[in-house]
Amino acid sequence: MSAIGSLIFCTDCGNLLRESTGDENAILHCTVCGARNKDIIPQTIVSESKPSAFPSALRSKRSAVQTLSAEDRKTEAVTNHLCGKCGRTEMFFTTVQLRSADEGSTVFYRCVCGYKETSNN
Repeated sequence: MSAIGSLIFCTDCGNLLRESTGDENAILHCTVCGARNKDIIPQTIVSESKPSAFPSALRSKRSAVQTLSAEDRKTEAVTNHLCGKCGRTEMFFTTVQLRSADEGSTVFYRCVCGYKETSNN
């Protein structure tokens, strides 16, 4: 009979035997080949590993995270839209998905004169 940790296998056919009783004098019978195997005291195996042994894709991307300043986050574009305050025909705009995915986005317009307006698509 051979054992790996607390699992006990038949020495003749390799079948997994019933669990150990802990008595060294007990005999375990194989249900496949009928061989008689001596019971052994189960052994506990403890293994440890370092986190670096199992690299994580998320952990490796941690170094790729960048900190953006307010200037970096400016994503306004220019479009032909009439300003309601000064009459200028070009305004800056940005879009944001504020509602659920099956609804349109919200467009924020900003003029150089300081006027702001929003529109739902």
